[in-house]
Order: sequence, then structure tokens, then C-alpha cells
Amino acid sequence: MDLITLTGEPWADYGLVDSGHGRKLERYGKYRFIRPEPQAMWAPASGNWEAHGEFVPGADEDGGGRWSFTGSVPQDGWPLAWEEVRFTAQNTPFRHLAFFPDMAPVWHWMRAQIEGMDAPECMNLFGYTGVGSLALAAKGARVTHVDASKKSVAEGKANAALSGMEDLPIRWMIDDAAKFTAREVRRGRRYDGIILDPPKWGRGPNGEVWKLEEGLPGLIADATKLLDRDSRFLFLTVYAVRMSALAIGELLRQHLSHLPGRVECGELAVREEARGLELPTAIFARWRR
Repeated sequence: MDLITLTGEPWADYGLVDSGHGRKLERYGKYRFIRPEPQAMWAPASGNWEAHGEFVPGADEDGGGRWSFTGSVPQDGWPLAWEEVRFTAQNTPFRHLAFFPDMAPVWHWMRAQIEGMDAPECMNLFGYTGVGSLALAAKGARVTHVDASKKSVAEGKANAALSGMEDLPIRWMIDDAAKFTAREVRRGRRYDGIILDPPKWGRGPNGEVWKLEEGLPGLIADATKLLDRDSRFLFLTVYAVRMSALAIGELLRQHLSHLPGRVECGELAVREEARGLELPTAIFARWRR
């Protein structure tokens, strides 16, 4: 199986400025923030980091944390853009900023897979604030966006309006991703492309408990049943767990052995502006026809 690295390059509204000693310095528009980054085991390029705020982690791995601000930052967020997609960045209690910038090469890759298709059907599971859904919809896809959080779906709709894409064919579904996928299988639905970005742990809208290691094999089994010989892609990302890219790649390979195409796996990374080094952020596995 091919092992590859997908590296996100800096763009106008985002960049990894520097990294090291377990932290990273990033720019989000005109604001700069410091966040924990265990993968940054090296020394930073500069010892002088100026930032508008820093996320201070809790005492243990899952202990939360808080933002500490040294400059004025809009509490309701501020607008950013990736290509034609507009969205609101905001300091969340979960240490990120309401989108995942290392997904940019994934958005590019998915758009390339559906190029030339007439209204392809795509599904975004655990779709969060909808930047990936809007990236697909902007290229003509009909998108089913699924997230258990009512707040996240509302933010996705707001990002669609900010992008001038509120009239594009996006189904905004507040639902448990695993249960929704199983129902789609029973309904006989099919999709041209599926993206999954499952969290390590979560709750569905009716109290359903999601644990990645327990739930992922069944979710992939169902999701792959929604693909056929005319489908174009499935992309799976996994963050913050002790899991191998080879393991999730083999999971995809086995469930997609009945379809033509290619399975690849590897790491997502972001290129640092200071030195050009690659900071790993997640593992992934993907299938393409």
C-alpha cells in the first residue's frame, strides 16, 4: 500500500509561522495564536513569538484548557477565506479555531476527483462548520452535510451565507453520523464521494456515544456500501489517537476490495513558513477510482 504525505501550503489567510518545543505559532488572517503541538519536538526557528493569544492546555491529555489573550481578538470571530469559500474563524474551547487548516490539501484533492462531473452526490460526515462541504458545493456537487452538533450545523449555514452559497444544494443534517449512514444504506442511496473526519470521542443529538476505536470499523463498513463502480472517492482522516495510517488503510482496502481503484494512506502535514519543514497533524486513508 502506498504511504504518502499530503502537505498543506500557506495561503493568504492562514500559515504555520513557526513551531517547536511542543508548540506552534499560526496566523489566522491578521491574528496570531500559539497552540500546543506535541509533534513539534524540535527547537523553534525563533525564540521571540508575538501572538494575540495562547491556548494553555489542562493538566492531563484530555483535561481541556483555556485561551489566554494578550491582544484584542473579536469574541464573535472574524472572516477568513480559502479560495472562493468564506467562513468565520473563532477561538473555541477545544483549542482550535472553528476549522481545520491542514484539511486544505484534502479539499483540493476531493475537488479534483469530481472535476468534469455533472452534479456529483457527495457526503460529509462529521462535517463540523462546513468548509469542506462548501469547497465541494462550489464545484457543482450536491452535498449531504452531517453533524450531531446543532451549533456546528448553524455555523455551517452561516458560512454558506457568508460565501454567497446559501442557495447551493446542500442538505444540512443534524444527526448521528453512524446512524445516518446506516439509514442511507437501508434506503439504497449511493454517493460519488464521501469524506469522514470522525472525532476521538463524541455524543450524538440523542445522547449516542461515539468512541473512535469501537465505532470506526462499522462506520466504514456502512459508508463503503454507499459507493459503487461509478463513485470517485472516499477520504478518511483520524486525529489524536494511537492508531496507524497502515491500519486504517487496510480497513479501507478490505471494505473496498469489490471496487476498482486505489487505496493510499499516510499523514497530513502543514508546511512551516519559517523553515519549510513539515509538521504532521493527522493520519489519513483514501480510496479513489
